[in-house]
Amino acid sequence: MRLTSKFLSAASAGVVSMLIATASFAAEIKPFETAAFEAAQKGGRPIVVDIAASWCPTCKAQKPIIQSLAADPAYSEMIVFEVDFDSQKDVVRSLNARMQSTLIAYDGGTETGRSVGDTKPESIGALFASALGN
Repeated sequence: MRLTSKFLSAASAGVVSMLIATASFAAEIKPFETAAFEAAQKGGRPIVVDIAASWCPTCKAQKPIIQSLAADPAYSEMIVFEVDFDSQKDVVRSLNARMQSTLIAYDGGTETGRSVGDTKPESIGALFASALGN
């Protein structure tokens, strides 16, 4: 019984350590805030802005692709900012976007690409890579 408890404790600690380590190798995905976006640009971070709407089927198709790319260690320095198309109209306008399902990539303060309505993993991956200067 004691051996089982010790084994389970050690296994639990290993899983927690693995989750923490995995998280540090993933891009950060967070809601868009102007101050955080500007700080990331000034800091030279790779950025992708995801303008989406909850009712948009294309946005729903993009989400797992974005999440998969964000989990790739190659994008560990990236920040993905999520913009709500319906409630953040001022942000949508400031980014010169006209519709939901718009993805915009930046290498620091320089826009490197944008796409609208794209659901192909390869081209969304290329957009992510452009933010790294690739």
